[in-house]
Amino acid sequence: MTDDNGKIIEPEITVEKDEPGGPSAAPAAEGLVVAADTLPNQLPIIPLRPRPCFPALLIPLAANGPQQMAAVRQAAESPSRAIGLVMVRDLEARDTPDNLHVVGVAAKILKILHADDDSIHVMVNCLERFVIEEAIPSKRMLAARVRYQYAPELSVNPELKAYSIAIIATLKELVQINPLYSEEIKLFLNRSSMEDPGRLADFAANLTSADGLELQRILETFDVRKRIDMVLILLKKELEVSRLQTKISKSIEEKVSAQQREFFLREQLKAIKKELGLEKEGKDTELEKFEKRLRKLKLNAEAQKAVEDEMEKLSLIEPHSPEYTVSRNYLDWLTSVPWGVYSRDSYNLPRARRILARDHYGLDDVKERILEFIAVGKMKGDISGSILCLVGPPGVGKTSIGHSIAAALNRRFFRFSLGGMRDEAEIKGHRRTYIGAMPGKFIQALKTAGTANPVLMLDEIDKIGASFQGDPASALLEVLDPEQNFSFRDHYLDVPFDLSNVLFIATANQLDTIPRPLLDRMEVIRLSGYILEEKLEIARRYLIPKALKNHGLKREQVAIRKAALVKIIDGYAREAGVRNLENQIKKIMRRAAMSFAEENRAEPIVIGPQEVETYLEKPVFTAEEIFEGTPGVVTGLAWTSLGGATLQIEATAMPSKAKGFKQTGQLGSVMVESSEIAYSYVMAHLSEYGAAEDFFDNHFVHLHVPAGATPKDGPSAGVTMTTALLSMILGKPVMRKLGMTGELTLTGHVLPIGGVKEKTIAARRAGLKTLIFPAENRKDFDELPEYLKEGLTVHFAATYPEVYRVAFGDRRKAART
Repeated sequence: MTDDNGKIIEPEITVEKDEPGGPSAAPAAEGLVVAADTLPNQLPIIPLRPRPCFPALLIPLAANGPQQMAAVRQAAESPSRAIGLVMVRDLEARDTPDNLHVVGVAAKILKILHADDDSIHVMVNCLERFVIEEAIPSKRMLAARVRYQYAPELSVNPELKAYSIAIIATLKELVQINPLYSEEIKLFLNRSSMEDPGRLADFAANLTSADGLELQRILETFDVRKRIDMVLILLKKELEVSRLQTKISKSIEEKVSAQQREFFLREQLKAIKKELGLEKEGKDTELEKFEKRLRKLKLNAEAQKAVEDEMEKLSLIEPHSPEYTVSRNYLDWLTSVPWGVYSRDSYNLPRARRILARDHYGLDDVKERILEFIAVGKMKGDISGSILCLVGPPGVGKTSIGHSIAAALNRRFFRFSLGGMRDEAEIKGHRRTYIGAMPGKFIQALKTAGTANPVLMLDEIDKIGASFQGDPASALLEVLDPEQNFSFRDHYLDVPFDLSNVLFIATANQLDTIPRPLLDRMEVIRLSGYILEEKLEIARRYLIPKALKNHGLKREQVAIRKAALVKIIDGYAREAGVRNLENQIKKIMRRAAMSFAEENRAEPIVIGPQEVETYLEKPVFTAEEIFEGTPGVVTGLAWTSLGGATLQIEATAMPSKAKGFKQTGQLGSVMVESSEIAYSYVMAHLSEYGAAEDFFDNHFVHLHVPAGATPKDGPSAGVTMTTALLSMILGKPVMRKLGMTGELTLTGHVLPIGGVKEKTIAARRAGLKTLIFPAENRKDFDELPEYLKEGLTVHFAATYPEVYRVAFGDRRKAART
């Protein structure tokens, strides 16, 4: 309704839904009226989101907010009951005339379905397209003056008919894929004709799931042929999308059906087996397995309660639950640890002696210490609380001695390496809250050994590390403490386990890197190494037969003469152990095997001293050259990580107006201090040894230790350096075949040193006949085997004058063996 000036009248209307003939009821009977005769040029506008409407469609519409509700009331009060439906440009912007597209659809309100204070729901019949010519200002609603774009009446020609058929064919395919479209097609056919191409195109466009802008472009296309082209493209896209959706849905349904089918079949199979008594459920089988294990074990009270609680928990958990696996694994570990399972110890000393003699040659002092250990166990009744630490160079047999101890005691043996271990959890286990949690190495070792009193060898304990994940060495303190390990609590098991019956044997190459609190808990047994005679016998008894067997050779095929073995030991394998000697023998066997395999050789291979270099190339070591008869040169004895060695110390002096002292040979700080003490001692006692008191005032002294590329350090070269300086100053060489060692103080006292056995072995290897040791090392030398002391003249000096008398031939007052 408009006034005389052409403006829309905005009356206040009241909607009475239930009264017949009211605004909500469509006219009961109307004649067939052409839309052009009934649609006004001015319309209240309802903004649409997110897609437009098309003519010839019957749709429900919701008007929300004061503007839209006012527009619906205005239209419902008008004689035409017409309203404009226009899609907005920006879905997020406010409803303003500028935010509306130009083309919309005029619709007639058929019925008000619902009305309240916040919204009005109506059923509308979309009629014709229109173009907004001018927005009409209004505070209460959006309104516009419009120009209608009536659908032209087209004569059906073959081209349009073909387009219509194409649309209908595509719609049929869509219906086959998605039957929901069929209801909308039936509704359209009841109100329109399939022979009208324009209406058909609008209906097909509305049927698609295209976005609002694409549909708006179709709405704005007035040319029917162009519109049909655009709609056909949209329909083809919709068809592909529907096919893809159907394929995805079918794939998902197949997977779900397969899983459901498998589930039902498994349940049926389970029920059948249960009825026939063929098999029980997996959970019942697991629980029976754990109960069977428990009958053979003797758990402590806390562990027993933990097992019972966990089994009760497991019985209530479904097997498909993630917690089921965690609980099952925990029970598996709890019942796999040998609670109360012990092997019977053997304290048969003759048998233990035979086993040690069979497995090892030499090391008599070590064997005696182990036999003493077993004897104490026999008297006491058990050997609990014992932790041994075997210290020695590589290849001296530390690990194999552990095997022999286990065999002598009739115990299971398990070894694991601590070298490079940086995580505390490796010792005490992970807490069960972590994925993939496991017990520590000790619980794993007990499970593998199968008894609660095995021999556990902790290899390379001197190479244990530390990191941000914890300090494994500190975690070992509890394990290796007899006062604590009777109730060792692994983080994973979280119940106490008695480790006091385990015999721990640690191995190390040196003690310096082992933390002191950890070292205090262990009893140290040193393995110094082997001399040439011992290596010779070890090679003959063990290494050669083992190498022959491992290389598929027979005893009569390869023979290594004694002289050849001596040359191999002296020239290629001087280290304290026998590992490198074994490698050299393996190399000979490999080349011998190649000779037999390639040349079809029949005669045996005999290796003498002359053939050694043919098989092993040039010697790695040369004979230790002892510079004898030269003033200022003295042979010292040193200890290295590979065993003992000889050390030549040289001294010389150059005339100089200013005195000075220089040391070379890559000496460590302790060795430099020893040289300075020797220099000061000699300077203070020149007259006592018959030298000119002003010698150092007129000379620059140079002290050198050959093999400058090798770092050297330690305090035991003090007496050797002092003797070298005196020999240089007096111009007198020391006695032949002499070696010495000892730490010197400024007052001339000779202090004890370590490594007596290794230094004695080095002296024998170098052919020295006379040795000087500190007096306090007499007890260490006396403990050496007789075959090491045989042929040696050894002097024990408490002060340096005693060393001087032996070194320079005045032996009247020297203490000697």
